[in-house]
Amino acid sequence: QVQLVESGGGLVQPGGSLRLSCAASGFAFSMFTMRWNRQAPGKQREVVTVITPTGDNLHYEDAGKGRFTLSRDNGRNTVYLIMNSLKAETTAVYYCKVPTLSEWGQGTQVTVSS
Repeated sequence: QVQLVESGGGLVQPGGSLRLSCAASGFAFSMFTMRWNRQAPGKQREVVTVITPTGDNLHYEDAGKGRFTLSRDNGRNTVYLIMNSLKAETTAVYYCKVPTLSEWGQGTQVTVSS
């Protein structure tokens, strides 16, 4: 079955950096577009970034432009999100998602606070 396991979150001070990972299994990872989504406290889940199967077409929502870097390793069935210059408003649970599949991972908590 489809499994998505996010990791790499934590507590970080404003201005710091984190690298999130999403390990995928149960489907042909290299053939699918992947998304990172996030859900901040009291807000709806939203899309943060999108990466196409070969990694040559990336999209960043406004929240991540200029500060987030998205990549994938199809040999490891893993997608990465490097977040720099973190701000308090970056605090959320981050999830990876295959847009065309229904499964969600458990998410990884990112907390930006001094």
